[in-house]
Amino acid sequence: MAHSHPERPSLPLYLAPLPRWLEDVALRYAWVIVAINLLGTAFGFWYYIPQFSATSPVMWLLVPDSPMATLLVALSLATWKLGRDREWLNALAFFGCIVLGLWTPYVLLLFHVGFSGDPWYMYGFLVTSHLAMAVEAFVIYRYSDFPVRAVAVALVWYTLNVVVDYFVPVVGTPHHTLLPAQSVGSFTGYVLGQPTFSGPITHVTSVHRLAAAGAVVVLLLATFLSLAIRVKKLEARAVRDR
Repeated sequence: MAHSHPERPSLPLYLAPLPRWLEDVALRYAWVIVAINLLGTAFGFWYYIPQFSATSPVMWLLVPDSPMATLLVALSLATWKLGRDREWLNALAFFGCIVLGLWTPYVLLLFHVGFSGDPWYMYGFLVTSHLAMAVEAFVIYRYSDFPVRAVAVALVWYTLNVVVDYFVPVVGTPHHTLLPAQSVGSFTGYVLGQPTFSGPITHVTSVHRLAAAGAVVVLLLATFLSLAIRVKKLEARAVRDR
Protein backbone atom coordinates (compact mmCIF):
# COMPACT_ATOMS: atom_id res chain seq x y z
CA MET A 1 0.00 0.00 0.00
CA ALA A 2 1.35 3.44 -0.92
CA HIS A 3 2.27 5.96 1.75
CA SER A 4 0.15 9.05 2.33
CA HIS A 5 1.93 12.33 1.87
CA PRO A 6 4.17 12.94 4.88
CA GLU A 7 3.84 16.18 6.77
CA ARG A 8 6.27 18.95 5.95
CA PRO A 9 8.71 19.33 8.84
CA SER A 10 9.79 22.74 10.06
CA LEU A 11 13.25 23.13 8.54
CA PRO A 12 15.46 26.12 7.75
CA LEU A 13 15.08 27.56 4.26
CA TYR A 14 18.49 26.26 3.14
CA LEU A 15 17.30 22.69 3.82
CA ALA A 16 13.78 23.09 2.43
CA PRO A 17 13.99 25.83 -0.22
CA LEU A 18 10.93 24.78 -2.24
CA PRO A 19 7.46 26.18 -1.47
CA ARG A 20 5.19 23.65 0.17
CA TRP A 21 2.73 23.65 -2.70
CA LEU A 22 5.47 22.60 -5.12
CA GLU A 23 6.58 19.76 -2.86
CA ASP A 24 2.96 18.61 -2.57
CA VAL A 25 2.45 18.68 -6.33
CA ALA A 26 5.64 16.65 -6.83
CA LEU A 27 4.52 14.05 -4.29
CA ARG A 28 0.99 13.92 -5.73
CA TYR A 29 2.27 13.37 -9.26
CA ALA A 30 5.24 11.23 -8.28
CA TRP A 31 4.52 8.65 -10.98
CA VAL A 32 4.77 11.35 -13.64
CA ILE A 33 8.15 12.37 -12.22
CA VAL A 34 9.21 8.71 -12.19
CA ALA A 35 8.35 8.42 -15.89
CA ILE A 36 10.21 11.65 -16.74
CA ASN A 37 13.30 10.43 -14.89
CA LEU A 38 13.20 7.07 -16.66
CA LEU A 39 13.05 8.90 -19.99
CA GLY A 40 15.99 11.00 -18.84
CA THR A 41 17.85 7.82 -17.91
CA ALA A 42 17.33 6.37 -21.39
CA PHE A 43 18.45 9.63 -23.02
CA GLY A 44 21.47 9.78 -20.72
CA PHE A 45 22.68 6.31 -21.65
CA TRP A 46 22.30 7.23 -25.33
CA TYR A 47 24.26 10.44 -24.73
CA TYR A 48 27.10 8.45 -23.14
CA ILE A 49 27.58 6.12 -26.11
CA PRO A 50 30.78 7.89 -27.26
CA GLN A 51 32.32 7.58 -23.83
CA PHE A 52 31.31 3.94 -23.52
CA SER A 53 33.13 3.31 -26.79
CA ALA A 54 36.31 4.81 -25.34
CA THR A 55 36.09 3.15 -21.90
CA SER A 56 36.78 -0.40 -20.77
CA PRO A 57 33.49 -2.30 -20.18
CA VAL A 58 34.74 -3.13 -16.67
CA MET A 59 34.23 0.53 -15.72
CA TRP A 60 30.94 1.19 -17.51
CA LEU A 61 28.93 1.18 -14.26
CA LEU A 62 30.94 4.17 -13.03
CA VAL A 63 30.75 6.18 -16.26
CA PRO A 64 27.09 7.29 -16.78
CA ASP A 65 26.76 9.26 -13.54
CA SER A 66 23.80 11.45 -14.52
CA PRO A 67 21.63 8.65 -15.97
CA MET A 68 22.36 6.57 -12.88
CA ALA A 69 21.25 9.51 -10.72
CA THR A 70 17.95 9.90 -12.57
CA LEU A 71 17.40 6.15 -12.32
CA LEU A 72 18.01 6.28 -8.57
CA VAL A 73 15.51 9.11 -8.02
CA ALA A 74 12.94 7.27 -10.14
CA LEU A 75 13.42 4.14 -8.01
CA SER A 76 13.32 6.17 -4.79
CA LEU A 77 9.99 7.79 -5.68
CA ALA A 78 8.53 4.56 -7.04
CA THR A 79 9.39 2.49 -3.97
CA TRP A 80 8.03 5.22 -1.70
CA LYS A 81 4.74 5.31 -3.63
CA LEU A 82 4.51 1.53 -3.37
CA GLY A 83 5.14 1.62 0.37
CA ARG A 84 8.43 -0.22 -0.01
CA ASP A 85 10.88 2.65 0.28
CA ARG A 86 14.44 1.98 1.40
CA GLU A 87 16.43 4.65 3.16
CA TRP A 88 19.71 3.69 1.47
CA LEU A 89 18.03 4.17 -1.90
CA ASN A 90 16.60 7.53 -0.83
CA ALA A 91 20.05 8.67 0.29
CA LEU A 92 21.64 7.55 -2.98
CA ALA A 93 18.95 9.42 -4.92
CA PHE A 94 19.45 12.57 -2.84
CA PHE A 95 23.22 12.50 -3.29
CA GLY A 96 22.85 11.83 -7.02
CA CYS A 97 20.48 14.76 -7.49
CA ILE A 98 22.74 17.16 -5.59
CA VAL A 99 26.08 15.95 -6.93
CA LEU A 100 25.16 15.58 -10.62
CA GLY A 101 22.44 18.21 -10.60
CA LEU A 102 24.96 20.86 -9.60
CA TRP A 103 28.28 19.56 -10.96
CA THR A 104 27.03 19.24 -14.54
CA PRO A 105 25.76 22.85 -14.90
CA TYR A 106 28.99 23.98 -13.21
CA VAL A 107 31.20 22.39 -15.86
CA LEU A 108 28.82 23.29 -18.69
CA LEU A 109 28.95 26.95 -17.73
CA LEU A 110 32.66 26.91 -16.88
CA PHE A 111 33.67 25.31 -20.17
CA HIS A 112 30.82 26.60 -22.33
CA VAL A 113 33.16 27.43 -25.23
CA GLY A 114 34.28 23.83 -25.36
CA PHE A 115 30.69 22.68 -25.81
CA SER A 116 30.13 24.89 -28.83
CA GLY A 117 29.79 21.76 -30.94
CA ASP A 118 26.45 21.04 -29.28
CA PRO A 119 23.37 22.87 -30.61
CA TRP A 120 22.22 25.69 -28.34
CA TYR A 121 19.02 23.82 -27.47
CA MET A 122 21.00 20.74 -26.37
CA TYR A 123 23.27 22.90 -24.24
CA GLY A 124 20.27 24.63 -22.66
CA PHE A 125 18.50 21.32 -22.13
CA LEU A 126 21.51 19.82 -20.36
CA VAL A 127 21.82 22.81 -18.01
CA THR A 128 18.12 23.08 -17.13
CA SER A 129 17.48 19.33 -16.84
CA HIS A 130 20.37 18.89 -14.42
CA LEU A 131 19.28 21.87 -12.33
CA ALA A 132 15.86 20.22 -12.17
CA MET A 133 17.59 17.18 -10.68
CA ALA A 134 18.93 19.37 -7.88
CA VAL A 135 15.40 20.64 -7.26
CA GLU A 136 14.14 17.04 -7.01
CA ALA A 137 16.52 16.42 -4.12
CA PHE A 138 14.49 18.77 -1.95
CA VAL A 139 11.39 16.62 -2.35
CA ILE A 140 13.03 13.40 -1.15
CA TYR A 141 13.51 14.79 2.37
CA ARG A 142 9.71 14.74 2.85
CA TYR A 143 9.66 10.94 3.02
CA SER A 144 13.23 10.20 4.13
CA ASP A 145 14.95 10.69 7.47
CA PHE A 146 18.44 10.07 6.04
CA PRO A 147 19.66 7.73 8.79
CA VAL A 148 23.42 7.68 9.25
CA ARG A 149 23.82 4.20 7.73
CA ALA A 150 21.95 5.26 4.59
CA VAL A 151 24.03 8.41 4.26
CA ALA A 152 27.16 6.28 4.71
CA VAL A 153 26.10 4.07 1.77
CA ALA A 154 25.58 7.09 -0.47
CA LEU A 155 28.80 8.72 0.69
CA VAL A 156 30.85 5.58 -0.01
CA TRP A 157 29.36 5.16 -3.48
CA TYR A 158 29.84 8.77 -4.59
CA THR A 159 33.27 8.99 -2.98
CA LEU A 160 34.24 5.94 -5.03
CA ASN A 161 32.96 7.74 -8.12
CA VAL A 162 35.01 10.84 -7.38
CA VAL A 163 38.15 8.81 -6.63
CA VAL A 164 38.07 6.80 -9.87
CA ASP A 165 36.88 9.80 -11.88
CA TYR A 166 39.73 12.10 -10.87
CA PHE A 167 42.36 10.60 -8.59
CA VAL A 168 42.90 6.83 -8.88
CA PRO A 169 41.57 5.46 -12.18
CA VAL A 170 41.21 1.69 -11.97
CA VAL A 171 41.37 0.89 -15.68
CA GLY A 172 42.91 3.31 -18.17
CA THR A 173 42.46 7.05 -17.67
CA PRO A 174 40.16 8.83 -15.17
CA HIS A 175 36.52 7.99 -15.79
CA HIS A 176 34.67 11.28 -15.35
CA THR A 177 32.31 12.63 -17.99
CA LEU A 178 34.20 13.78 -21.07
CA LEU A 179 35.01 17.48 -20.90
CA PRO A 180 36.22 20.06 -23.43
CA ALA A 181 39.98 20.11 -24.17
CA GLN A 182 40.12 16.32 -23.92
CA SER A 183 41.18 14.23 -26.87
CA VAL A 184 39.25 11.03 -27.48
CA GLY A 185 41.32 9.60 -30.32
CA SER A 186 40.01 9.23 -33.84
CA PHE A 187 36.45 9.20 -35.14
CA THR A 188 35.27 5.68 -36.02
CA GLY A 189 31.65 6.21 -37.06
CA TYR A 190 28.20 6.44 -35.51
CA VAL A 191 26.28 4.14 -33.19
CA LEU A 192 22.59 4.94 -32.69
CA GLY A 193 23.21 8.43 -33.99
CA GLN A 194 26.10 9.17 -31.64
CA PRO A 195 29.71 9.57 -32.83
CA THR A 196 32.15 6.95 -31.54
CA PHE A 197 35.92 7.20 -31.16
CA SER A 198 38.98 5.05 -30.64
CA GLY A 199 42.20 5.90 -28.85
CA PRO A 200 43.21 7.25 -25.46
CA ILE A 201 41.50 10.06 -23.58
CA THR A 202 43.85 12.83 -22.46
CA HIS A 203 43.24 14.95 -19.40
CA VAL A 204 44.38 18.55 -19.53
CA THR A 205 45.59 19.45 -16.03
CA SER A 206 43.75 22.77 -15.59
CA VAL A 207 40.45 21.38 -16.86
CA HIS A 208 40.82 18.23 -14.79
CA ARG A 209 41.55 20.13 -11.57
CA LEU A 210 38.61 22.49 -11.94
CA ALA A 211 36.22 19.64 -12.63
CA ALA A 212 37.63 17.62 -9.72
CA ALA A 213 37.31 20.59 -7.34
CA GLY A 214 33.66 20.99 -8.31
CA ALA A 215 33.00 17.28 -7.76
CA VAL A 216 34.54 17.33 -4.28
CA VAL A 217 32.60 20.46 -3.27
CA VAL A 218 29.20 19.11 -4.34
CA LEU A 219 29.91 15.77 -2.63
CA LEU A 220 30.68 17.60 0.62
CA LEU A 221 27.52 19.69 0.12
CA ALA A 222 25.34 16.60 -0.33
CA THR A 223 26.81 15.05 2.82
CA PHE A 224 26.24 18.21 4.86
CA LEU A 225 22.68 18.71 3.62
CA SER A 226 21.60 15.10 4.23
CA LEU A 227 23.00 15.03 7.78
CA ALA A 228 21.69 18.54 8.54
CA ILE A 229 18.21 17.49 7.42
CA ARG A 230 18.38 14.47 9.71
CA VAL A 231 19.47 16.55 12.70
CA LYS A 232 16.85 19.25 12.14
CA LYS A 233 14.06 16.69 11.67
CA LEU A 234 15.06 14.98 14.92
CA GLU A 235 15.13 18.34 16.72
CA ALA A 236 11.68 19.24 15.36
CA ARG A 237 10.28 15.90 16.59
CA ALA A 238 11.81 16.38 20.02
CA VAL A 239 10.15 19.79 20.35
CA ARG A 240 6.82 18.43 19.12
CA ASP A 241 6.88 15.46 21.55
CA ARG A 242 7.59 17.55 24.66
